[in-house]
Amino acid sequence: MMVATAATSSFFAVPSPSSDANPNKQGSGSTSLGGIKQKTSSWGLQVKANAAAPKINGSTVGLTSTVENVKTENDNPSPPPPRTFINQLPDWSMLLAAITTIFLAAEKQWMMLDWKPRRPDMLIDPLGLGKIVQDGLVFRQNFSIRSYEIGADRTASIETLMNHLQETALNHVKTVGLLGDGFGSTPEMCKRNLIWVVTRMQILVHRYPTWDDVVQVDTWSSSSGRNGLRRDWLVRDYRTGETLTRASSVMVMMNKVTRRLSKIPEEVRGEIWPFLFDAGPVVADDGRKLPKLDDNTADYVRNGLAPRWHDLDVNQHVNNVKYIGWILESAPPAILESHELSAITLEYRRECDRDSVLQSLTAIASGGVGHLGNAGEIECQHLLRLEDGAEIVRARTEWRPKQGNSFGIIGQIPAESA
Repeated sequence: MMVATAATSSFFAVPSPSSDANPNKQGSGSTSLGGIKQKTSSWGLQVKANAAAPKINGSTVGLTSTVENVKTENDNPSPPPPRTFINQLPDWSMLLAAITTIFLAAEKQWMMLDWKPRRPDMLIDPLGLGKIVQDGLVFRQNFSIRSYEIGADRTASIETLMNHLQETALNHVKTVGLLGDGFGSTPEMCKRNLIWVVTRMQILVHRYPTWDDVVQVDTWSSSSGRNGLRRDWLVRDYRTGETLTRASSVMVMMNKVTRRLSKIPEEVRGEIWPFLFDAGPVVADDGRKLPKLDDNTADYVRNGLAPRWHDLDVNQHVNNVKYIGWILESAPPAILESHELSAITLEYRRECDRDSVLQSLTAIASGGVGHLGNAGEIECQHLLRLEDGAEIVRARTEWRPKQGNSFGIIGQIPAESA
């Protein structure tokens, strides 16, 4: 941009003001400010009001006539140049200033959209659009942790991490051109009213990011059995490369009209097969069965949970992230205050609609109910069910003692973030 500006300046010559022949004269002239001429005021002849009128040959001469006969150099302008085509054009200096302003504004906008990093800690992907890596089989996207995504522990919540996983999965499908007019459905799936539903999901959290951290999420898909699809995620700290979270899920196909499970049609299999990554799950299934809780085996019960309109996704069922929030509603406050969630396994049984009323049940599987605040690692069993007893989600959570606040003293903001 600066080259273009210099080239424009060399093409449109700006005339410089002529200098006065008398260097001691505080007289007229013009100065150039950024190519725009500005005239200075002329000094006129100063006459005292009480000065005596001059006499010529003994006769008094009027002061006015004398002053009018005294002229400064600027009072005798040179005759105007003849009108030609050139001096009828606009002021070139004004035109040059306008062109320069346009170029500078365009350069500023381009710099804002430029993806090249200016500092080592800047994002390669500042707009969060993501890109395809690993021979087109892995999708990568960066996220900056916002202030509204952190919780009471001053770290990103488990719901925030789940939203990142869900967003990258959909953007992966969109980027490779498999997103039809549905949400996460391929064109062939849309023709047959088919959607993907998650049946099982495991998440391991090694460390929660905090405000202003940047996380890099990699995701890919693999086959799971004959009629399933597995999706994996690897979340790392963008600046250090540290692994923060690993997650794996299994999905099956369902008809969104009949709400029944469906086999994968060959046309759909042909769409997704070229984009499947032949790799093992990033989180190995421990094989433990999730038990069913009831009123007798649960230690804590939370009643009256109901979805609101914004809890529904475009397929008109409750978003998977919302289930985690409901599950943790029945977790004892002593655990939430002294421990952080390190792992969660979710087993989805059925969906609920906007008119459902749910119950959340929690049982302490290890360590007992007493002295939870002083316990080491704790394991809990959970059940989310409708009021009539129909199961929605079974879950298992693992908790580790908190290591302290990421920001140190509560209410204190680190100096480098101020």
